[in-house]
Amino acid sequence: MNILVRPLSPRPDGAWQVRLDRHPVTFRSEAEAKAFVSTLRRRLAAPHPLPATG
Repeated sequence: MNILVRPLSPRPDGAWQVRLDRHPVTFRSEAEAKAFVSTLRRRLAAPHPLPATG
């Protein structure tokens, strides 16, 4: 998954966008966008056990 964080306006207090491949998610601040990405990366890296079969 490609993750891109970018400002949506040149204003320092403007909105930010996180793009997850082709899916944009807008945040009110850079801090919120980066916190979201940090949580997402932790969750993606976490172990995901497969359910037991049978």
